[in-house]
Amino acid sequence: MAHTKSQKATRGNRDSVSKRLGIKLYGGQAAEPGNIIVRQRGMTFKSGKGTYLSKDYTIHADITGEVKYITRYGRKYVTVIPQKS
Repeated sequence: MAHTKSQKATRGNRDSVSKRLGIKLYGGQAAEPGNIIVRQRGMTFKSGKGTYLSKDYTIHADITGEVKYITRYGRKYVTVIPQKS
């Protein structure tokens, strides 16, 4: 005879898979057209010059250049400064 009772299996103890959100290119890093700069939910960062916003609020580089983060009027903007040719 067993000296411990059988245990019930745990239920509802699962976690969701992480969505890998956040900043992918930091200020000063080089960006090429189409590169993901920020993955986000909602408009935490606004799209500035040289970038565009996709339908899931991901900010992409539109031109080749250097990533720069700017705060204006309490809003955070992501811009890409074109590189000198």
